Formats: sequence, C-alpha cells, structure tokens
Amino acid sequence: MPLVDGGFDIEFPRMVRVKQRFRADRIKDIRQRVFAELEREEVRRRFQKGQRIAVTVGSRGIASIGEVTRAIVDKLKEFGTEPFIIPAMGSHGAATPEGQREVLATYGVTEETMGVPIEATMEVVQLGTTESGTPVYFSKPAYEADGVLVANRVKNHTRFRGPVESGLMKMMVIGLGKHRGATYVHKQGFERFATLIPEVGRAILERAPITCGLAMVENGYHEQMVIRAVTPDKIEETDMELLRLAREAMPRILLDEIDVLIVEEIGKNISGSGMDPNITGRYSEPFMMASNPKPRVQKIVVLGLTEQTHGNACGIGDADLTTRAVFEEMDLVKTYANVITSTLLNSGAIPMMMENDRQAVVVALRTCNRVEPPEARVVRIRNTSELDEIHVSEALLPEVESNENLEVIGDLGPMVFDDNGRLV
Repeated sequence: MPLVDGGFDIEFPRMVRVKQRFRADRIKDIRQRVFAELEREEVRRRFQKGQRIAVTVGSRGIASIGEVTRAIVDKLKEFGTEPFIIPAMGSHGAATPEGQREVLATYGVTEETMGVPIEATMEVVQLGTTESGTPVYFSKPAYEADGVLVANRVKNHTRFRGPVESGLMKMMVIGLGKHRGATYVHKQGFERFATLIPEVGRAILERAPITCGLAMVENGYHEQMVIRAVTPDKIEETDMELLRLAREAMPRILLDEIDVLIVEEIGKNISGSGMDPNITGRYSEPFMMASNPKPRVQKIVVLGLTEQTHGNACGIGDADLTTRAVFEEMDLVKTYANVITSTLLNSGAIPMMMENDRQAVVVALRTCNRVEPPEARVVRIRNTSELDEIHVSEALLPEVESNENLEVIGDLGPMVFDDNGRLV
C-alpha cells in the first residue's frame, strides 16, 4: 500500500443523484425513416438491380446501429441490389479481420442477424494522391463493388476542430482507408485533420464508387435524432450542416469546476478516445485545451472498461488514477495497435494504479489542490456517452439548484464501497 499523507481513512463527500436535461427530440420509427430516406428519388435512382453495394459499419457505439444497418440492407435488397457489409475501421479490433468482425458482433451486426455477407479484409488499394501529395487509400472490396453506401454518425471529433469533423467524410478517409489509410493520415498529426479529412475525402468522392451517404445525429440521450440520405455531391456540406446541429444537441456535464471526476467505464464503443475529452475537458493537445477550456477537472479516476471495447483501453492515459482490475482487463495488443495508429502514445499510458476503487478515489481526493475531501466538488458518471443522470457531491448543490437544466432526484448519502473496496 503506498504512503498517503493522512492515510486512506477519510471523510468522503456526500453524493446525490442529479438529472441533466438535454435536447430530446428523437426518431420514433428508425426503420421507417431509413426506408423513407433511401426511397427519395435522387437517392433511389443511384441504385440499379444486380449491383453489389458495400455498406459501412464503424466501430463506434452509434445508437441503434444494428437496427439502422438491417434497415439499410433490407431496403437495398428490395431495390434488387446485393448488399454486403464492410467493417469501416482503421485499427480497432487490433487491425485484424477477426477482431473487426468481433467488434461488429458486439453491436449485433453479424452475417446471421443482417442476412448479408461481411467482408472484413484489411486489403486496400491506392487511388493515387491528392494535390498536396497525400496518398489516398481505400478498402479493396469497397472499391471493387458497384457502389458504396457510407453510413456514419456526425459529431464533434475528440482531437481536432474544423468545419468537417466526425461524419461521412471521416468514415471514407479513416474507416474505408482501413489500417493503412488511418495510419498515414494520423501520422500527419491531428492539427492537420481539419485540412486533410476534406482533401482526402474529396479525392475519394472523385475516384471511388460512392453511391450515397447516410448521416445520423444523436440527441442528448444517445438516441437517433436525424437520419438523412444524401447523394455524393452533398456529403461534405451535409457533414458541415449536421456538425453544427450535433454540437447544439451534444450532452455534457453542466458543471464547470470539478475537483474529481469519477468515470465508471471507458471504451471504444463510447468514444474514439475511450472517454470523450469534449466531456471530460482532458485533452492531450494544447491547441484543443485552448479552444475548449471547460469543464476544468483536477483529477480523473477510471474504474472500468466496457465489455464492447474488448480490452481496448485507448484513452486510459487521459486519467490520473485507475485500478489493478482495470489493468487486468486491458488487452495491450489491441490498445497499442490503436494508439500507435493514432500517434498519441500517451493515450495508452497506464495512470497511477491503485488496488481498488476506494484507494483510487481517496488518492484523487487527497491530491486535489486547495480543498479538503469532504468539501471536494466531485462528479460521478457512468461514461461520457450516458450523461442524463449523474452523481454530484454536496459542494456542487448550490450550482445544481441554480441551473434550470439540472434537477436533484435523490437524497444526499455517503459514498459506499463493498468489502473489496469496489464503489457501489
């Protein structure tokens, strides 16, 4: 047990459950909406009977992605085409076909559930270079298909800012670039992504058989709010338009000053960064810190990995403390494959590792500047995707009660740990 001044027996701050209110409009019938979008005349006429159509499915935990994907393939079959699925991922799943199939299966996307083949090869072709000399890599089976339907969620990226961030263009460049394309683009540095993603994306639109895009935006409760099918010439402007909407709808922690942020789980299905720095305020890049100053958090504690991340602990390096149990859940091969591709090696660094949750929380509280543990401003979240209900400490109650989008829905009570030191 490490030496901690004052020891591990402390008075913990009392906590209370709080509801956060975000934008809540949602699509009630996802299958019907997908059908309606693909049936729009300008989109429908791009599909011809007998065509083999590649459908992208990425590695992020997009809301209802299994339902969306099944609706896509069913409608394409109705059109008389022969759809198949491509895992549109760079290095997720340890950058192997088997690993990427495993990731899709986590979301309920298998050959059996979708009724179509999955072509998980990592092979790519090079579609020349851009004007700046950037090589353009593209999935070989997607390139050899008669058409490609690019489906992705539009949202803020975790590592750069630009008019186009995460969306259809990024899915083409990084997802369909597979490991080789993702590696090359990341090698240029995130500060160039705002230029590179549109540049390489435009080259793909010119040289690859992109049939249409299906863009999605989620509301503040991780539900589908917008589903829109667009022709290739509208993909970039759709990314730009929906990014503005996604920023408005994005959930966040509605508190600006936090001493300790306890994150129960991180994972690639939650965020490309394991835990979204747009939520935690913990960025690796100085240029991102300057443009996104809130929330300000002194210490971050990570207590678990999601099952769907399959041991990939990318983003663990953004925490200050974790536990031995989290370390034992890590798959270093998958984690390192991901962080090496991203070039952000600190994302896979192991933070200070304590024996259990209780020790990790104690050390976080003990090491916060200018505050004693009982008065610390503590926030506990399940993950950075599900933020409708959080737990906050007593010191934050005045701020909660003055915010119309926050509501106390429980009673103040102590932090409870079981006999093994696990936070209950």
